Amino acid sequence: MSDAEWAVVREAMPVPAWMNGKGGQPEGYCHRQMLDAVRYLVAGGITWRAMPGDFPVWDRVYAFARRWGAQGLLAELHDRLRGLVREDAGRDPEPTAAIVDSQSVRAAATVPASSRGYDAGKKVPGRKRHIMVDCLGLLLVVMVTTANVHDSNA
Repeated sequence: MSDAEWAVVREAMPVPAWMNGKGGQPEGYCHRQMLDAVRYLVAGGITWRAMPGDFPVWDRVYAFARRWGAQGLLAELHDRLRGLVREDAGRDPEPTAAIVDSQSVRAAATVPASSRGYDAGKKVPGRKRHIMVDCLGLLLVVMVTTANVHDSNA
């Protein structure tokens, strides 16, 4: 992440509870390093244990991403950054309309039957992913269902 990108992200980041006097322990690593590591992992599609030595130890990055995800802080950061992009485009930070699409994806035989279905329209056994984007194409929601769930019911 460049210094200019970090300046924008830093302003949009949620403030940890310990900085607001709500208790807790300060983070052991810089948030910039942690976010860089998570971005590297997602962009490269690598496993947690394959994290290069330039980043903090993989289990610390995993714990950070898991904790922030469970607390909703990563989603909050995403929403704040989306709002900034929308404002730069001359739009209201909160979208008033959305575009929905779905895609049926074949599931391997190793995927449990409870999370698979059959999309009769496309003749695909597996799962269905649904996304919702705003008019700029910025992600609002992602949902994964069994393939037998009709789009109108998702």
